[in-house]
Amino acid sequence: MTKNYIAGEWLSATEASANVNPSNTNDVVGEYARASVAEAERAIDAAYEAFPAWSRSSIQQRHDILKAVGDEILARKEELGRLLSREEGKTLPEGIGEVTRAGQIFLFFSGECLRMAGEKVPSVRPFVDVEITREPVGVVGLITPWNFPIAIPAWKIAPALAYGNTVVFKPADLVPGSAHALSEIIIRAGVPAGVFNLVMGRGSVVGEAMLNSPKVSAISFTGSVPTGRKVAQTCITADPMKKVQLEMGGKNPMVVLDDADLKVAVECAVNSAFFSTGQRCTASSRLIVTDGIHDRFVAAMQERMQGLVIDDALKAGTHIGPVVDQSQLDQDLKYIRIGQEEGAKLVAGGELLKRDTPGFYLAPALFTEVSNQMRVAREEIFGPVATVTRAKDYDEALELSNDTPFGLSSGICTTSLKYASHFKRNAEAGMVMVNLPTAGVDYHVPFGGRKGSSYGPREQGRYAQEFYTTVKTAYTFDGNGPYVPKTKSSE
Repeated sequence: MTKNYIAGEWLSATEASANVNPSNTNDVVGEYARASVAEAERAIDAAYEAFPAWSRSSIQQRHDILKAVGDEILARKEELGRLLSREEGKTLPEGIGEVTRAGQIFLFFSGECLRMAGEKVPSVRPFVDVEITREPVGVVGLITPWNFPIAIPAWKIAPALAYGNTVVFKPADLVPGSAHALSEIIIRAGVPAGVFNLVMGRGSVVGEAMLNSPKVSAISFTGSVPTGRKVAQTCITADPMKKVQLEMGGKNPMVVLDDADLKVAVECAVNSAFFSTGQRCTASSRLIVTDGIHDRFVAAMQERMQGLVIDDALKAGTHIGPVVDQSQLDQDLKYIRIGQEEGAKLVAGGELLKRDTPGFYLAPALFTEVSNQMRVAREEIFGPVATVTRAKDYDEALELSNDTPFGLSSGICTTSLKYASHFKRNAEAGMVMVNLPTAGVDYHVPFGGRKGSSYGPREQGRYAQEFYTTVKTAYTFDGNGPYVPKTKSSE
């Protein structure tokens, strides 16, 4: 059984969970420790005690550690990518791609350690200087989801450490293998005891301990909307209040206009809706298609879907792997039934598949004749299920795309500069794609949305400092002017 890492030591736990391969449920990746409340509290105490020294550590030390992490991840990307695909179910090329991104994130933030800057500005008062600097916030609790088991931990851990915070890291209980491997690399890079702590286990145990501890200054959470709302409420009402950052999902539209390149539109839609088994918060589950291209688009989608290979994630040539587990598969099937009951037309996929090994295989599903009021068009399914809604023109398509409680990513396929420019300005989403899949973002620029998708400062890129640091403004009288501060001796 693997162990948790607390206060510079690998510690055994009394409870463990099995990490099962969704491509082959007979294959157990490993047994991973589950922490108790007491163990989570010990990790928080360790991070709290380590914070003063780490927050004042040299930027060179932090740079060297993060660079070593990034270098090792990239050197082992095939090995780590195979582990990721084996435990989560995304295809091997996707797994290796995610690991590569994690390495790039650590290298980016190793550079940010050396680029930390402040401002020195004149005061409105003569002979006074003003300095604006950034300082770490303290102990940061990081709660990550199962769908990106190494990239999302990377884009939380790297900036937290880069800006001088200490970390208590709780990965998703469903896929702890990649998180454990990443933690080993971080520890091997020389992070001091207590600065980084890995506490695997249930959110109801470890997550609650983070939320309830006055020693935790900030929480960064990625997961479901209901859990995210609870996290926010707890952080805001805590004493003292905690800084909070939430990423909670999406129901992302992709608009396809009459003038779109049909091949480009279909590839964008298939990639966005079905790759990574649709288990991406940026996935396009709503395809909004104008009248003039609607029928041709649906026919082309059906043809393209027939060529998709759904199989073991580690097999060469697989386009789409299995759903992550039985619970998620049940949810996908439930929504497929709901769509049919609501009157949507299932024109492709949606059936369970059998392969050489037992796994959670589902043929990607495509619905047509979907209205924006149907549950399948409004609620996040988080699986390979997409809906097509007809729009009479661009204006209606834009209105439909914005009619959602979410606002993470939004896309448009068009050859019109006029419509592309208008959509970029008017799409109610944090990220907008033109002739690109809605899923797939760069690591050096902000990630996040609006409405029910996100809350708090953006993740990734330089914007990450807005969450992982706090601003200090210092005023200094230079003593050269006519104003002299009063002292007891001069009174």
